[in-house]
Amino acid sequence: MSDNSFKTGESGPRPNDVRSTPLDRIDHILLDELRRDARTPNNALAATAGIAPSTALARVRALVERGVIRGFHADIDPEALGQGIQAMISVRLQADARRRISEFGSKIASRTETLNIYFIAGADDFLVHVATVDTATLRDFVVENLSADPAVAATETILIFEHIRPRNTPADK
Repeated sequence: MSDNSFKTGESGPRPNDVRSTPLDRIDHILLDELRRDARTPNNALAATAGIAPSTALARVRALVERGVIRGFHADIDPEALGQGIQAMISVRLQADARRRISEFGSKIASRTETLNIYFIAGADDFLVHVATVDTATLRDFVVENLSADPAVAATETILIFEHIRPRNTPADK
């Protein structure tokens, strides 16, 4: 995650602002196919969308430049890397630490145990998805990186038993 991910108080359009141009039917077809399999060859994308391969390539590049497509990633099972314990940890910061949201988010995002981090609305400030080798390592992560931080008021750790993937659904139209 970049340091800009948690900056607050910025105004005006952002680079890669997805709101700038609406998506059309062809964009949705391309996005649906790439969501199913990001490795779909360009000629197959073009055939599915009923457009020329050069047009499909230009469309996908434009979707990347606009920030609609944020990246093409390998979805690696943490268990295959020896990280068989996953958890979601809600984190509430101290009221006087709210000005340090960006710093805190960047610090936790840089940890190797962190898979995803979300700045959220509600009683808590962050939801952190982590993967560790075992429960002792998870406990150490919480104690050493969260509970020991004076900016943190409270945490709640929720163990993940299983990740059930949703069926590949078409992009919202």
